[in-house]
This record gives sequence, C-alpha cells and structure tokens, in this order.
Amino acid sequence: MNSINALIDQLSTLETCEDLIGLGKELSELKQTFEDYLLELERIEQVNSLDARAQGEPYEPKDYTDEKNDFYTRYNILKEKRKGQISLRDTLEKENLKLKKELLDELKNIIEGEENIGVAFNAYQRIHETWKKIGDIPRDRRDEIQREYSRLLEIFFYTMRIYREIKDHDYKRNLQRKQKVLTQLQQLRNEEQDIKSIEQRLRTLQDEWEEVGPVPNEEWEAIKAKYWETIRQIYDKINAHYDAQRQVYADNIAGKKALVNEVSKLVEEAKTAQNAKVWDRLIQEVKTIQEAYKKIGPGKKSENDAVWKAFRSECDALFAIKKTFNKIQNETFSENIQRKQNLIEAMKGLLDSANSKESLAQVIQFQKEWKAIGSTGKAEPKLWSTFRGSCDAFFAQKDALNKSLDREKEENLAKKETLIEELKGLTLSEKTEGLSKLRELSNAFKAVGPVPHAKNNDLWNRYQNALQEQYSHLKLSEAEKEDLLFTEKLHAIKPGPDRQKFLQKERGDIRRQIERMTQEANRMETNLAFFARSKGADTLKNEVEQKIEGLQKQIAVLTRRLKQIPNE
Repeated sequence: MNSINALIDQLSTLETCEDLIGLGKELSELKQTFEDYLLELERIEQVNSLDARAQGEPYEPKDYTDEKNDFYTRYNILKEKRKGQISLRDTLEKENLKLKKELLDELKNIIEGEENIGVAFNAYQRIHETWKKIGDIPRDRRDEIQREYSRLLEIFFYTMRIYREIKDHDYKRNLQRKQKVLTQLQQLRNEEQDIKSIEQRLRTLQDEWEEVGPVPNEEWEAIKAKYWETIRQIYDKINAHYDAQRQVYADNIAGKKALVNEVSKLVEEAKTAQNAKVWDRLIQEVKTIQEAYKKIGPGKKSENDAVWKAFRSECDALFAIKKTFNKIQNETFSENIQRKQNLIEAMKGLLDSANSKESLAQVIQFQKEWKAIGSTGKAEPKLWSTFRGSCDAFFAQKDALNKSLDREKEENLAKKETLIEELKGLTLSEKTEGLSKLRELSNAFKAVGPVPHAKNNDLWNRYQNALQEQYSHLKLSEAEKEDLLFTEKLHAIKPGPDRQKFLQKERGDIRRQIERMTQEANRMETNLAFFARSKGADTLKNEVEQKIEGLQKQIAVLTRRLKQIPNE
C-alpha cells in the first residue's frame, strides 16, 4: 500500500506537467486513493484508541491534518490550474469553431461566386492550409463541421472541375491513401485501448483523410460510405463507453448508499448494545463494510462526495456510541475491580481460621458475592486467579486440618473404647469408693476429645449402659441414679457453639416440668378442701396428700438440677 507521503509526492510530480487536461482521471483516482488510504489510517487509529481504552492504557491517536491539508492544497491548486486550462481550451475550441465556420462561409462564397479557376484554387489552398492549422473545436460539433467541410470540398472540386487537371495516377494514389486511412480507422474501431486515446487518434485520422485529394469518381461513393460508416461505429463505441461509465458510476453510488444504510442499521443496534460480545460483532461488521466501501469504484463526483460524507457520518456516530459505552463500562469495571479486590483481601484474612464453621460459611458467601459482582474486563483473569488461589489455599488448609482432626478422632475413639472396657471390667461393692472410681473413669471419659460422628451415639450408649450397670452394683437409690445420670448428661455437653443452645433447652425443659408439677400440686391442694370427713374420704385425701408430697419432692429434685445447669 502507498504511504500517505508517497501519494503527496505523486501529486507533486503532477505539478511539473504543463498539460493537465489529459490528467483528469489520474488526478481523480489519486484523490480517491488518498481519501481511501486516509480513511483506513483514521479507522486504524480509532480501533487502536478503542483497544487502548478497553485495556485502560493511554493512547494518543495520530493526527493526519497536516498531510491532509498539504494534499488538498496541492490538489486544489492543480485542480484550479487544470480548470483554467480546460476553460482556456474551451475558449480556444469555441474560437476555432468560429474560425472554421468563417472558412466554411468563405469556401461557400468561392464555390458560388468565383469563376476564375486559378483564383479559386489558390483560395482553396489558403483555406485548406488555414483549416489544418486551426486547432480542436468542441467535440459535440466536430462531426457536423467536418461533414460540412467535406461536403463543401466535394462540391468545390467538382464545381471547379479539378478532376480534369489531376492525373489518373494522382487519383489512384489518393484512393490508396484514403484506403490506408480507412484501414487504420477500421483497426481503431476494433481496438480496446483507452477511450481518450481512441478519440485523439480518430481526430488525427480524420484530418489525414481530409488532406488527401480527390479519388476516381467511380470509387468515391463506395469508399466514402465505408469511411462514414466506420466513423459512425467508432463514435458509437465512444458513446457506449461513456454511457456504460455513467451506469457504472450510478451502480457504484447505489452500492455505496446501500452500505450507508447497513452502517445506519448498526448504529441503531448500537444504541441498545449492552455487552462486549455484541460490540465486538458490531465493530467487526463495520470494519467489513468499510473494506467493502473501499473496493467500490468512484461515482459522479457531486454524488460521490455526498455519499462519502453520509457514510463517514454514520461510522463516526457508531464509534461515538462505542466510546460512550467504553466509558460507562470502564467505570463499572473499576467499581467491580475494587469490590473484588476487597473480597480478595477479606479471603486472605480467613486463611488462619480454616477450621471454623463461620469461616467456611464466609468463604461460600464470598464466592456468591464474587459471581454477583459481574465482569471486570481484561482484569478478570488475574483477579480470579488470585481469588481462586486464596479459596484453594483455604480449602487445602481446611482439608489438612480435617485430616488431622480425623486422625485425632480415631485416636479418641480408641481411648474411649479402652475406658468403656475398663468400666465394664470393674468389680465394685463399697458405695463411696465405687462412686469415686466411677467419677474418676467418667472424668477420664469426658476428658477425651471428640470421636467420629458416625460412632458417637453408639459409643455414648455403650458408655451409659456400662455406667448404669456399675451403678446397679452399688445399690444406689433411684434418685441417686437419676442425679448421677443427669450430672453425666450435663458433662456430656461439650464446649462449642451448640453448648449454650443445649443448656438452654435443658433449662427450659426442667422449668416446664416444674411449672407443670407445681400446677398439678396446687390443683390437688385446692381439691382437698372438697373432701368430706368420712372414712372413705380420709383414705382418698391421704392418697392425694401423698401425691402432693411426691410432686413436691420431684419439684425439689428438678429445682436442684436446675441449679446444676451452668449459666453461660
């Protein structure tokens, strides 16, 4: 691809050309190439700027204003210079047309009024030499003027009876020369070279045809017909070229307008685009459309400039929306980055408490919060790697602690199994000494740490059964057994987050039992007043009084147990 300076240098080279009229197409193509290349450079700068912003990096787009101004200054100077040359050419062609019309009028006057053949021939020679020296005339009048000149010359030569003074071999030579010109015209008709070159060559060959003198009269009509038929075919070819070119220009403009509409649709979609995936597709589609626009050839200049402005405006509108989206997204990313960094710092603070249930719940909550926060853009992989690393470290530490705790629970299970076997193997008889030994074993059993959860209930039941079996050997009262079992029950509640809940439940159960028994005792005491004094009534009254006494004893036991529950 040409560099922008190379295109300016090409324009500088054209400044040295004296004749700019024939360089119209080259100038237009050079301008189109420059504009396409400048568009590409500006698009690249836009894309680079968007990528840099998306990455949070500073980027200063390159400004091509100086190169653009330099190019258009030079181009406009050349354009005006060419315009001046065209204007001068048009003026000269009009002047030449006027001169040729005057020569035609003079030739008419000679034909109609001059009887002296010598004077007439000299006048013809002067007119013909002057005709050849006159330059181009407007293209739309060339065929008409040339036909009229040829017609008048034909009349002149016949009128002046020149044919009688020209020898037969001159006629034949002129015929050969005209046949040669005709052959060249026929070749030109079939050539595929540049149309402007064909037009220039056509004018030269027509001038050569007119310079050739008369031919034998019997040959003239046939060769003249071939000549004008060939001329007509060449002009048809020229006109067809310009018609086709106009159609190509129209098709190019239609194609470019269609692309403007496509970008316009993308702009409408961009107004509601809310995620990077949609924007990636939109940017890729507009790039594809821009590439397609560059490949379409030029159109009529006035229409080409207008459609280009519309196309550029739609592209600028889309990139402006993208810029706003990036700004909002970057602000959201910045906020999300800070929130996720806060979670990372919070995770670091939990690494020293991996064995805590509260810490595990907090980690799970952090993971949920992380998902709820949303994306942080290009910072996401690094942040996620750090956060996940902290989570993995936490769970790795927790797994290590759990494995260690599992080993410890297995060891505790073995210790408690040993104590249960020792408890089963005791032979107790004396109450005081037996209770002391049982309390010693009970304390030892309670001092052992936790065992695997699946074995805990079975182990505790076997321990309780063994303990009750030993209590039965000591001949304890039922109340003493219940007190001892209650004490064991309290001691079995291990320190931990659930201890307070268990103690509170036990306290509530006992208070409800006391309240229920107190109400029952009060109800019975109230009913005592209704018993009549009789032998049967006294017996029933004694039974109720015994029940009341039993309830009061139970209340006393429960009250004592209530005092045993520690206030924690």
